[in-house]
Amino acid sequence: MRWGTWLLLAASWSAWADGLPPEIAAVLTGHSISDDSASILVQAVGAKEPLLAHHADTPRNTASVMKLVTTWAALETLGPAYRWPTEIYFQGPFDGHTLDGDLAIKGYGDPYLVLEEFWKMLRAVRRIGLEHIQGDLVLDDTYFEVDEPDPAAFDGQPYRAYNVLPSALLVNFKVVQFQFYADPVGRRVRVALEPPLTNLEVRNGLKLAEGPCRGYQAGIAIDIGDATKADHVVLSGAFPALCNHYELGRTVLQHDTYTYGLFDALWKELGGTLRGGLRKAKLPDDARPVLTWRSPALADVIRSINKNSNNVMTRQVLYTLGAVQHGAPGTREKGIAAVREFLESRGLDTSTLVIENGAGLSRAERASARFLADLLLAAHASPYAPEFISSLSLGGLDGTTRTRFNGHPEAGLMHVKTGRLDHVSAVAGYVRAASGTTYATVILLNAPDAHRGPGEELQHAVLHWVHQRG
Repeated sequence: MRWGTWLLLAASWSAWADGLPPEIAAVLTGHSISDDSASILVQAVGAKEPLLAHHADTPRNTASVMKLVTTWAALETLGPAYRWPTEIYFQGPFDGHTLDGDLAIKGYGDPYLVLEEFWKMLRAVRRIGLEHIQGDLVLDDTYFEVDEPDPAAFDGQPYRAYNVLPSALLVNFKVVQFQFYADPVGRRVRVALEPPLTNLEVRNGLKLAEGPCRGYQAGIAIDIGDATKADHVVLSGAFPALCNHYELGRTVLQHDTYTYGLFDALWKELGGTLRGGLRKAKLPDDARPVLTWRSPALADVIRSINKNSNNVMTRQVLYTLGAVQHGAPGTREKGIAAVREFLESRGLDTSTLVIENGAGLSRAERASARFLADLLLAAHASPYAPEFISSLSLGGLDGTTRTRFNGHPEAGLMHVKTGRLDHVSAVAGYVRAASGTTYATVILLNAPDAHRGPGEELQHAVLHWVHQRG
């Protein structure tokens, strides 16, 4: 290489170490955002020093990028084949068809006991021969001791799916899809629930209105009232006839009453009967299950977490780490301790790391770009690197970045985790450059209105710049 080329590279390195490349700096300047509001670190896999480091040691809110910390700790600590059990117990004599007693379900924190899995579990119970339950449905969720705040504490939206609190017996994320259909002939709005819950009444006061399909929630108002007591939902407003079909997902009831309502509905569909009601209780330590249902493997679960940025699944993982590493019941503090212990055992500097729930749904959580880049580089060197990397959104193709990078050369050449809160925009992951080199890349922007566009614009500029490295 010629001396002039070395001088040019040296000058470029100096600019990138002390400031920002012009095309990246222009984004911040164009939005009147101070460059000290952003942290950026780009480092090639295998390199000892970063290619670009800008305020890399400043702790910042990471939003959902924090899920990288929790999921990698879980993957390495529990192993990619780890599966969560959910146990079924018969508490009483069973003659092959009728249980003269209670049916009990004990949860161990399965993050993915969704509608289809719950239905398959109940089908497995029916295959044992059970048809009639003479007693109660007993639910045991004592494997976790949840000390989280009210789900409204974060942003005053307690019924949004992203605010669901953890539970050792989390079923279908406690979410109902309200499906609305315009019926012009009957001049009404039909409402269906997925899944159906036998203990939830829908009071439909919606009116059918003329006009285009627009407006906040298509004109639908949902009043759930006090979720700790409510057994009904009140719908009101004017639904535009041209909407035809519209859906809203909301969390309803409590974990136990939701599970009971879904069990009752599905059990009847499967031809079974339940004579009793709902009861919560801790099962005896010497009880023996008649059936143990297993979740998908952890490697598959973290794909759902990171690609789709699922908050409550991440929180389930954190509590599970606490229970496995420090003994049941799993708690948030035990989970945080388990994550820190793991990170420090791998030699990572956690001095800038603040974990509140491990999902990034927090105003308190913090990390530096350097810490996150170090984590990415360590994960890339792990035997479980393929499982971890494939859990991230494939830029322009799936997950949270599926609609981004269309028509850009970097589409399909990066695996990243995005994060977004009011005034926070973040991304971290791996970018394959034109040269074939893979770069760990972290971008954190904490600035007024960062979530409204500037953050994503900055991310595109940096990711494109990294991809162009030749």
